[in-house]
Amino acid sequence: MDDGLFNQFKTWYEKRHDYAREWKQKTGRPVVATMCTYTPEELLIAAGMLPVRVLGAHEPQNVTEPHIFGMFCPFCRDSLAQGLLNRYDYAEGVTLTQSCIQYRQTFSSWRENVPTVKWSYYLPMPNEVQSRFAKMTHQAEVRKFRLFLEKTIGRAIPDADLKKAIETVNENRRLLLELFEFRKEKNPRVTGLEALYASITAQFIDKEDHNRELKRVIAEAGKRAADRKEGVRVMTIGSENDDCAFMAMVESVGCTIVIDDQCSGTRYFWNEARIQDDPIVTIADRYCERPACPTKDYPLHTRFDHVLKLCKDYNAQAAIFLQQKFCDPHEGDYPDLKAHLEKNGIPTLFLEFDVTNPLGPFRIRIEAFLETLSEEELF
Repeated sequence: MDDGLFNQFKTWYEKRHDYAREWKQKTGRPVVATMCTYTPEELLIAAGMLPVRVLGAHEPQNVTEPHIFGMFCPFCRDSLAQGLLNRYDYAEGVTLTQSCIQYRQTFSSWRENVPTVKWSYYLPMPNEVQSRFAKMTHQAEVRKFRLFLEKTIGRAIPDADLKKAIETVNENRRLLLELFEFRKEKNPRVTGLEALYASITAQFIDKEDHNRELKRVIAEAGKRAADRKEGVRVMTIGSENDDCAFMAMVESVGCTIVIDDQCSGTRYFWNEARIQDDPIVTIADRYCERPACPTKDYPLHTRFDHVLKLCKDYNAQAAIFLQQKFCDPHEGDYPDLKAHLEKNGIPTLFLEFDVTNPLGPFRIRIEAFLETLSEEELF
């Protein structure tokens, strides 16, 4: 299915730094590098900034060892490398909302060692979002963030601007959900690779630009013929993954990736902010309520049934765990989540990712997994 419909998303993905530089030059407004999808983008947008999520480049590097341990996950090392290599030299600020302790060290090293950083902000967020105190605590922290941003830009951020930003981001979430509906179809008209291009670019493209393109693509996707041979319908689960070459490989060997539970995909946009009288409460509560990543999913594992429901809603026949090497939160979840899915009839495959991934060996393992599934169907 290569009709060029998703070419704009692909170009944005491949040339994301060019887009940010052009946006900054065109608007005269600041760009901020954001770490972790728990960052309340609505505040940054209301402050007139472009939030740009920090991603790796999936290329070998040798610049991070003096700053963080080599046994930190590849995403930590690759993200820090991009800062140290000045790939984000257009970003005046850098922010992190608390996720895992390794990524916090990445953030600390970034803000101390990337020379173009003019300001930084660490936003504490409760890891135990299931606590009855979590929302109240997070609301207080988001208010502090608002005050910091107002001081940084030298003016107040009106509630009206916050409400407008909330609606813009909510619209983006609705449109992404609408796009993902095509993946429920038999022989889906939107592939996993195309969906990844759309969801990952939402994390660093101006939301108004992204919304316009989503509307165009959704309208055109509805005219596509649903004639792609789907093969095995697969769900991907796990750590951050924007390795498009890997996704393309998976869908070239008899699979269609129909849904995911990853922060590069559904965990980023799945739930809208519930509109409340106070825009800060609206924003803060949304991030406490979003589908949790393992760093925030305790004492109850709420995400286990959420993942299983995604499998059923999108008719996934198997799940592939994409695990960043040394990612402690996801490694801790994996055995129980694997058991939960397999108990409910979803076979699984585990792949461990690094900064660069061996597509040849991975291809062999996926083909073997598919062959095993075919053999099971015969008996």
